Amino acid sequence: MKLVILDRDGTINEDRDDYVKSADEWVPIPGALEAIARLNHAGWHVVIATNQAGIGRGLFDMAALNEMHLKMNSMLARVGGRVDAVFFCPHAPEDGCDCRKPLPGLFHQIAQRYGMKLDAVPVVGDSLRDLQAGVAAGCPPHFVRTGKGALLDEAALNALLQQVPGTQVHANLVAFVEHFAHGGKDSKDSGFGRFDE
Repeated sequence: MKLVILDRDGTINEDRDDYVKSADEWVPIPGALEAIARLNHAGWHVVIATNQAGIGRGLFDMAALNEMHLKMNSMLARVGGRVDAVFFCPHAPEDGCDCRKPLPGLFHQIAQRYGMKLDAVPVVGDSLRDLQAGVAAGCPPHFVRTGKGALLDEAALNALLQQVPGTQVHANLVAFVEHFAHGGKDSKDSGFGRFDE
């Protein structure tokens, strides 16, 4: 099975300092939904691993989160794409859970759900904790310069890359997909570059 794990806020949709709290506030990054559709069309399954501390902090509830994902799935369907599943951590940082990134709990849940090791499953995110969580579960790391990634200057980016060796950097989710569509391979040569288009 060909699987990709994506962060949500800042990778697929615009991030907000005050949290994305409603479907109205869920706004896709230009091209991101089409990029997911392209992955799907090339035979890849896409899942999301996302921290949603706004639930734990009482800023929104499960109904609001479900509405966000209904909007996302509806918009994806219109461009021929889909997300297989959303794995999320609803806890606040102080709750001490094992599923909040940078801990790898969500990734272990994904591995268990799909019955597979993640050492050839790319993780794509816009923050250090996305990469740390993925790498802790064995995923090859990919960083996008959208969301929090767009705020980093070169020195901050280099510091991040030193903390997660082997990370590949892409302008956005579209560039991540383009990289592999043109034969790019990640450091473990997982064959992710072989798009069957």
